[in-house]
Amino acid sequence: MRGRGDGGQKKHLLPLLCIGALVLVFLFMYYGSFFDSQELSTNTALEHGSKLSKSLSWSSDESGEDGKLEEFIFGQEHRDDNVIPKSYPVCDDRHSELIPCLDRNLIYQTRLKLDLSLMEHYERHCPHADRRYNCLIPPPPGYKVPIKWPKSRDEVWQANIPHTHLAQEKSDQNWMVVKGDKIVFPGGGTHFHYGADKYIKSIANMLNFNNNNLNNEGRLRTVLDVGCGVASFGGYLLSSDIIAMSLAPNDVHQNQIQFALERGIPAYLGVLGTKRLPYPSRSFELAHCSRCRIDWLQRNGILLLELDRLLRPGGYFAYSSPEAYAQDEEDRRIWKEMSALVERMCWKIAAKKNQTVIWVKPLTNDCYHNRRPGTKPPLCKTDNDPDSVWGVPMEACITPYSDQNHKAKGSGLAPWPARLTTPPPRLVDFDISPDVFMKDMEIWLQRVEGYWKLLSPKIRPNTIRNVMDMRASLGSFAAALKDKPVWVMNVVPEDGPNTLKIIYDRGLIGSVHDWCEAYSTYPRTYDLLHAWTVFSGIIERKGCSAEDLLLEMDRILRPTGFIIVRDKPVVIDFIKKYMPVLHWVSVAVVEADPGSDPENSESVLVIRKQMWNTNDNLKYPA
Repeated sequence: MRGRGDGGQKKHLLPLLCIGALVLVFLFMYYGSFFDSQELSTNTALEHGSKLSKSLSWSSDESGEDGKLEEFIFGQEHRDDNVIPKSYPVCDDRHSELIPCLDRNLIYQTRLKLDLSLMEHYERHCPHADRRYNCLIPPPPGYKVPIKWPKSRDEVWQANIPHTHLAQEKSDQNWMVVKGDKIVFPGGGTHFHYGADKYIKSIANMLNFNNNNLNNEGRLRTVLDVGCGVASFGGYLLSSDIIAMSLAPNDVHQNQIQFALERGIPAYLGVLGTKRLPYPSRSFELAHCSRCRIDWLQRNGILLLELDRLLRPGGYFAYSSPEAYAQDEEDRRIWKEMSALVERMCWKIAAKKNQTVIWVKPLTNDCYHNRRPGTKPPLCKTDNDPDSVWGVPMEACITPYSDQNHKAKGSGLAPWPARLTTPPPRLVDFDISPDVFMKDMEIWLQRVEGYWKLLSPKIRPNTIRNVMDMRASLGSFAAALKDKPVWVMNVVPEDGPNTLKIIYDRGLIGSVHDWCEAYSTYPRTYDLLHAWTVFSGIIERKGCSAEDLLLEMDRILRPTGFIIVRDKPVVIDFIKKYMPVLHWVSVAVVEADPGSDPENSESVLVIRKQMWNTNDNLKYPA
């Protein structure tokens, strides 16, 4: 019995082994073909401009060694040349003014539930990876190289911004006039009927500043212009050594900020809605609103309290609006309630004349502490960081001054232009010594001098106007450009040290941003992008797409504009591979600091964007 039973088991075992082998072969073939198909689909996706991060899934958490991560990201070890796209598709012409994170079509398509009364639909809402266009933004038909500064303050090519509805809508206010193939800006505005220059002098006169100069002998340097229109107010301030951050949403008066940047005037797309503006506390000496149609009384005065957060000790708010002078019942009611609100905020009227009232903030915390218990708005809690701004909700509370500001009875800043190179008091917030601050300035003076030598064969004195420093640190790159006819948008990463308050203390401007997302500006708005360790210092660490960032840089760069990349050699090699499909040409490649430590070495790549359109062959810039 046992012998027969053993023989029967052997007979049954052989078929089982055969079946098992067939299963293993099937599994091997199935998963092998699955991975092959995944690799094929990855390469196909890259050829059509999809995200690198979607196919490579690279993240700072997924690699144990920084060096390996660099190679993994930037193509030195695990990538073949065939993963570089042969070309990028060109976006449809209707996307020639696409702002990915301020796209109303996206809001409609994704059915976001937003409170329109709180202006949430004008705040940033960025597309997920599967909704990104991943294509090149075309210029409008007939696009020309923009008119150069200072002539551009007063006129631009109509073909570059083919929108004339503002000219008709604001024809009685002298905002802009269509003349032939140009749009002309006479310098008018809703409440400056005789021109922005005369209006600015009238504000200075109201404040009894010497010679009716609003810069007040260098003590007033940075301005926030809320609801700026086409930014004529900010444009005319520049001649007084005052720089304004002109702010307006992408609202029914579309293209206001686009006109401002085309003119060469500093500007940013933003709205007083539910989130803090991307600027640190105590950044501006003056806030300005000329008929900006903002309900300052809403939500316990939360929007006015946001301005309060941004104003320096002794800062001013100039308000030109019917509530300040009109006598109908509704305007008088608003004026009465607004006056009571700012009084509880410890603001006082510095001057009131004709259509304008100017309030001034206190220099110390004394008034705040002397208010009756329970007075609203309350002081912000001690754990409320007034400099934390990226995606942070506004709060209806008063931001008190630091002990240093309170004791100094002011910001303690030197007048302009000395404040540009004088170590500001807030350096202590970062444990940075004055010596380190001065050394940083020396280094960037040398670097900028080197940059200009590389650029000089391709530029004239007024070729470059709008500049962005994509990782600004202490702002010394911008400071080194003081004698050039340029302005600089200094961008500070949202997850790093918020040195933007040092930048504003130096009399410069900028914003906080996350470079894993699109910037809040129109296409074709900057002449020069400076990217110092943006790829190796930010993109590598955060694990988002380097390819997406290249497309974003192309979006915001003007045709014939320049990019200066200062980064590790592996980054430079990565970018060089993508230049042909982005229609960029190399101007120069040099070793940044000859003789430096090879492990910490940097190279400089200077790039120029070609002029092209959808119906023409590529053109090299003249």
